[in-house]
Amino acid sequence: MVRRAVVKGVGHYLPERVVPNSEFEKTLDTSDEWIRSRSGIERRHFAAPGQTTSQLATHAANAALAMAQMDGSQIDAIVLATSTADNTFPSAATMVQHAIGNTTGYAFDVQAVCAGFVYALSNANALIASGQADRVLVIGAETFSKIMDWTDRSTCVLFGDGAGALVLEAEEGTGESTDRGVLSTDLNSDGRYKDLLYVDGGVATQNTGMLRMEGKEVFRHAVEKLAKTADTALESVGLGPDDVDWVVPHQANIRIIQSTAKKLGVEMDRVVVTVQDHGNTSAASIPLALSVGVANGQIKQGDLVVTEAIGGGLAWGAVVLRW
Repeated sequence: MVRRAVVKGVGHYLPERVVPNSEFEKTLDTSDEWIRSRSGIERRHFAAPGQTTSQLATHAANAALAMAQMDGSQIDAIVLATSTADNTFPSAATMVQHAIGNTTGYAFDVQAVCAGFVYALSNANALIASGQADRVLVIGAETFSKIMDWTDRSTCVLFGDGAGALVLEAEEGTGESTDRGVLSTDLNSDGRYKDLLYVDGGVATQNTGMLRMEGKEVFRHAVEKLAKTADTALESVGLGPDDVDWVVPHQANIRIIQSTAKKLGVEMDRVVVTVQDHGNTSAASIPLALSVGVANGQIKQGDLVVTEAIGGGLAWGAVVLRW
């Protein structure tokens, strides 16, 4: 018997303000058609002035807890993936911990940019598998609208704000791939490519900075690395593309999603796509898509789900879980 990290609840939150592509036409040399054709994005949500990442995360956490029929005091650990925490420190996770009324657990942030949720989910699984926690709240939350260069049409039209969360609980499994819960993880990074996607600020510069990206190079690395990490995670538990019910990819660009699915050998009718409504929400995109997939009746208990993401670092990885 093995300890499995089983999903008990999922939830998400999107800020009220919806920003259609047409809004960018007022200030940039761009168009709705140009943005859609290159990214698949039609609209995104932006946080209100003063609305923070931890606040978005708390809303998503409460939604996931409600589905799991738990309250915050029952959680042993909180792992929050974000690159846009409210402060340099303390972690946004500790702010969520306080907001949900948890005083006996522990909380920390994970920073792997768009791959952050895959890293957070892998860490949460390890905590449960090792017996260090029985119930873990895993969150991805971002307010990328706060680090955009609004004069750069190649990046500022791509990103949005939001949060998604999962509640994981330990259950005994057989050790077979038929178990519910996280079955395998595969994490990777390569700092040689750090200049392809980064923020030009931080402690060294004493300013927040803005996002910078070499889009064509990121695209090239994304398709190759995402398909490979998903294959590796599946193969490690004796599974293949034909066994997959749903691929829930990082929602960065519809062309990356389509190209990765093709390379992986999975038809698009088995891929959850939300990029048109949310844009790229970085670490929030996968849990947002999982929550929407469940709400839409796509993802059901017993389904085999593969998530994969790549972000600045470069950092990338995949998780295979049975819902």
